[in-house]
Amino acid sequence: MYNINSFRSDDFGRFLLDSKIIASGKERYLVHWTRRFFELQEQLPNISWFEQLPLFLQELNKSGGYQDWQIRQADQAVRLYFSNFLMANPSAQSDTCRQSAATPFCPPLSEHAALQSFRESLRLRNYSRRTESTYLGWVRQYLGFCKERTNLPAENVSCTPDLVRDFLAYLAIKKNVSAPTQNLAFNSLLTFFRLVFNKDLGDLKNAVRARTSKRLPVVFSPDEIRQLFKFIGGTIGLMLKLTYGGGLRVNECCRLRIKDIDFDQQLISVRDGKGGKDRTTLLPTSLISALQTHVTQVLALHDKDVSDGYGAVWLPDALARKYPGAAKQKAWQYLFPSGSRSIDPESNIVRRYHVSDSALQRAIKIALEKAGIHKHASVHTLRHSFATHLLLSGIDIRQIQEFLGHAKVETTMIYTHVIKDMRNPVASPLDALL
Repeated sequence: MYNINSFRSDDFGRFLLDSKIIASGKERYLVHWTRRFFELQEQLPNISWFEQLPLFLQELNKSGGYQDWQIRQADQAVRLYFSNFLMANPSAQSDTCRQSAATPFCPPLSEHAALQSFRESLRLRNYSRRTESTYLGWVRQYLGFCKERTNLPAENVSCTPDLVRDFLAYLAIKKNVSAPTQNLAFNSLLTFFRLVFNKDLGDLKNAVRARTSKRLPVVFSPDEIRQLFKFIGGTIGLMLKLTYGGGLRVNECCRLRIKDIDFDQQLISVRDGKGGKDRTTLLPTSLISALQTHVTQVLALHDKDVSDGYGAVWLPDALARKYPGAAKQKAWQYLFPSGSRSIDPESNIVRRYHVSDSALQRAIKIALEKAGIHKHASVHTLRHSFATHLLLSGIDIRQIQEFLGHAKVETTMIYTHVIKDMRNPVASPLDALL
């Protein structure tokens, strides 16, 4: 068990400055909070430090002399001392902790070779291009952090799990990123270590975590939806209406194939959605006529591509090998194809890809400005509005969960907090005075 006599304040302060985790000048506050933890430790039960930490924070909170940000800083300080400083300095640990601190070591590597190996491993496992780009971006940031810490050139980057802990702490404290952003960075590095080095980082549950916050989603009112769609027309307008009418994610709408629209049963089939899951959702009756006309135009465009010697659409997994003729079948064509053909970077085949989601995001921003709707909204706001408006209509939340493709009903429950502000709002007492 640690005590105040084992607290190495000077070494901890130097570590904080050298690690680049915090801004210069803040180390004295973190050292102060860690010293307070050791001073109060004698009054706490004889349990592990991460079990003592919540009790320590409760004591600070009960004293009433500290603000929330100070208590959060105290939590970060203690976690930095035990999860970062001591793990990086085994000589400062007790024998028990030194044995538990044994971590796998990855030898120096070439940054280019590591990124190339990671990219190939992701593609071998059929990760999407967007996920690949995101993961590679976080790994580049991590390797840049490692180079700055170790002062090694790009051809000889030292890469250890200790530096992963420091990088996550750097994101939470110095960069002040949100909890989802930090989790995304951790998942990227977790996958990187597993695929490139065959090492498992574990969950790092005791490391410094970014601040979590519970935010309600931005939602359009039905009148705002009507006003918004007045300023969006054409194919993009049809896509956005379909997004709202079916509660689709923006990439799900862009990737729809002709076969995914069932006009008879008025259903949209979402294939390989988030988490690799399939589901069905609502096809708005009001869009059927416009969609049928649109499909006719898409098939005419496909016939022209075929007559020009093209027309083979990209197929997922190994379907192109299993069904050689499927790539030119009308059912597999994108419902919303791009206006121009392009070269597939993998196969060098000229194809017609689907509309980019950036076109939808630009259209919604322009429409918001024209409609005078001053909300921090995006295309995803239409999905939030879909769920909220169904709840207002009395649709069962379990059914909405299925339409949205949520794994847990608790995720869908957030919309119940939104509708309580929209349904029969309470009058302000100020209104009674006027």
